[in-house]
Amino acid sequence: MGAHPQRTPFYGVLLLITFMIAGLWARDLPWLWLRVVVFAGLVVMAVIGFVMTFRDYS
Repeated sequence: MGAHPQRTPFYGVLLLITFMIAGLWARDLPWLWLRVVVFAGLVVMAVIGFVMTFRDYS
């Protein structure tokens, strides 16, 4: 693994927390097309964060 094997799950949790906070910001955007683009990016970020957090718990 490396010197810090828990670093990857930690980064995953940070991505998930960032996803939740950015989602609160994105819901108040004035243009629908911009909300859709931001939410699509946030979903990708959430999936990556979920995989990084739970990849070692198989």
